[in-house]
Amino acid sequence: MKKDEEQLGIPENAFRELGENEQYIPPMRPDKIYPEATPYSVSMGLLMAVIFSAAAAFLGLKVGQVFEAAIPIAIIAVGLSSATGKKNALGQNVIIQSIGACSGVIVAGAIFTLPALYILKAKYPEIAVNFIEIFLSSLLGGVLGILFFIPFRKYFCADQHGKFPFPEATATTQVLISGEKSGNQAKPLVIAGLVGGIYDFVLNTFGWWSETLTTTVIPAGAKIANDIKMVFKLNTGAAVLGLGYIVGLKYSFIIFAGSAFVWFCVVPLLGMSMPELEPEFLFKNYARYIGIGGIAMSGVIGIIKSWGIIKNAVGLAGREIKGAESADTTKQLRTQKDISMKFLVFALAAALIVVFLFFYIGVIGNLFQAIVAFLVVTIIAFLFTTVAANAIAIVGSNPVSGMTLMTLIIASAIFVAVGLNGYNGIVASMVIGGVVCTALSMAGGMVTDLKVGYWLGSTPRKQESWKFLGTLVSALTVGGVMLVLNDVYGFTGDDALAAPQANAMAAVIEPLMMGGDTPWLLYGIGAILALLLNWLGVPALAFSLGMFIPLDLNTPLLVGGAVSWFVTSRSKNKALNDARRERGTLLASGFIAGGALMGVVSAAITYFGFSYHYDASQVQLQAVGLALYIGLVVYFICDSLRAKTEK
Repeated sequence: MKKDEEQLGIPENAFRELGENEQYIPPMRPDKIYPEATPYSVSMGLLMAVIFSAAAAFLGLKVGQVFEAAIPIAIIAVGLSSATGKKNALGQNVIIQSIGACSGVIVAGAIFTLPALYILKAKYPEIAVNFIEIFLSSLLGGVLGILFFIPFRKYFCADQHGKFPFPEATATTQVLISGEKSGNQAKPLVIAGLVGGIYDFVLNTFGWWSETLTTTVIPAGAKIANDIKMVFKLNTGAAVLGLGYIVGLKYSFIIFAGSAFVWFCVVPLLGMSMPELEPEFLFKNYARYIGIGGIAMSGVIGIIKSWGIIKNAVGLAGREIKGAESADTTKQLRTQKDISMKFLVFALAAALIVVFLFFYIGVIGNLFQAIVAFLVVTIIAFLFTTVAANAIAIVGSNPVSGMTLMTLIIASAIFVAVGLNGYNGIVASMVIGGVVCTALSMAGGMVTDLKVGYWLGSTPRKQESWKFLGTLVSALTVGGVMLVLNDVYGFTGDDALAAPQANAMAAVIEPLMMGGDTPWLLYGIGAILALLLNWLGVPALAFSLGMFIPLDLNTPLLVGGAVSWFVTSRSKNKALNDARRERGTLLASGFIAGGALMGVVSAAITYFGFSYHYDASQVQLQAVGLALYIGLVVYFICDSLRAKTEK
C-alpha cells in the first residue's frame, strides 16, 4: 500500500466542530475504493453476532444490563486481521463490527420484554409462549429500527459533526484505527476474558463461593434487616464488575444513589407499617414501582427534548426523497451514499405490512384491534427513534427500557379500551412491546455503527444493507437461547434469572389486563421524582433504573466505576491516564465477554443434565466470595496501571 494511503490515525478535526468551509476527510478517503463487505468480513460478522447474542442474552437476563458488543467485537476483529496479516483490513473490520453489534441491540429488545410472558405464564398457564413469536418480534423490531433510523443518519453523523460526544462510537473507532498500527490490544482482552470467564464459570457451575454477598449472613446484619428492614448486597461476578467500569463512576454513582434511596430510605419506611414483611418482599411488591414511574417519565422527557431533532431530520429526508438535493455533489461521494430513499420507502411499507399481518394473524386475530396495535407501534417507535439515538450520541446509554415501559402503559390502556384484555391482551402487549423495544434498541445501535463508519470513511449503504442479515441471525440466536435459559433457570422462583426489566413489564401489564389494582400512586411518585431530578440536572433515567434494579446488581457497578476513576486519576500525565483508561476498557470488555460467554456454557451444561452440589455453610461461602472478589478487583487495578504511553 502506498504511503499516502496508509491509515495512521483519525484526523484532529474528527471530534470537534468544523470551521467555516472546513471539511472532514476520513482515513478511508471518499475518492478511493476499499475492501468492505467481503466473504471474510460478512462471515466473521455473522459469527460474532451468534456468539455475542448468546452471551448478551445470558448476562442481560441475569443482571438486567446488556453490554454493548461493539467494542469487544472491534477488538477481536483487529486482533484477527493482525494475526492473519490481512492488508487493507479497516473497512472489513468496520463491517465485522457493524454486523456483529446487531447482537447486543437485538438481545436488549428481546430480553427486556418477552421473558415477561414466561413470568406471567407461571400465574396464568393459559398464556402460550412459542419460538415464532419471540423470533418475529425481535426480527421485525430490528428491521423497523434500521429503516426508521436511516433518514436520520445524515443529521446525526454529518450535520451534527462535533456536537455530540458519541462515547461508545469514539471508543470503537479508536480500537479499529489502532489496528492499522498494531493488533496488540487483543492480548489483554483475551487474558481478561479467560480470567473473567473461568471465574464466572466456576461460580455459576460449581458454586464454590457465594454469588451474592449480604450483610444478613452475620447476626448483627440479620437483626438490622429484621428490625429496620435495611440490608446491603453485592454481586461478586466478574462480568458485572467490568460493566461498572465501562459505565464509569458518574453514572454508576447515580444508579447506585437511586438504589440506595429505595433500599435505605423507602424500604425501611414501608417496613415501619409492615414490620412482618422481609425487605426483599417490600422492594419487589412496593418500592420498585416508584422506579417504574420514574423510568416512564424519563421517556416522556426524552421525547420532549428531542422534538426539534425529529422535525429537522424528517424535513431533510423529505427533501432528499423529492430530489431537492440531487445537485449536491457530496451525494456522489462514496462516504455519503445511503440506501436510496425511494427504496427505503418501499422497504418500510413492506415491513409495516408484514408487522400488521403478524399482529393480525399471529397474535391478536381481530382486525380492528390489530389496526389499533399497528398504529400504536408505528407512531411510538418512530417518535422514540430520535430519543434512543440522541441518548446514545450524548451519554452512550440507550433508555430503551424506560421508553418501552411507557409504551406498554399507553398501549395497554388503549387495548383495554378496545376490548383487548385478559390472557390475549397480555400476549399481545408483550409481543408488541418486544417489537417497539427492539426497534428502539436497533435505532440506538445504528447511530453508533454509522458514526463509526462516518469517522473512518466506510460506505453507509454497505453498513445499512448488511445490518438486515445481522438482525436475522441475532433474532434466531436470542430466541433459541431464551428457550434454553428458561428450561435451565426459569424466570420465577428462588434461583430464577433476575430479568429485572421483564419483571417490570409483567408488573405493569398484569393489573391492567387482568383487572387488578394498578399502583398508580407509586408510579406517580416516581414520575414526580423524575421531573424534579431533571429540573436539578440529575440524569433521571439512571437514578430511576437504580430504584428499580435490585441492590446487589447495582453495587458492583459502583465498584467498577470506582476502579475506573482510580486507575485514570493516579498520574498527572494525561497521556498516561488515557492509556490506563484504554487498557482498563480492554480488561473490562474481557470480563464482560468472558463472563457472559462462560455463563452461557454453564447454562448449556446444566441444560444437558450436569448437576453439582457443594456442601458448605453460608458463612464459608461468603468469606471465600469476599476474598476472591477483592482479588479480582486488585488484579483489575494492577493490570490497568501497567499501561504505558505510546512513544
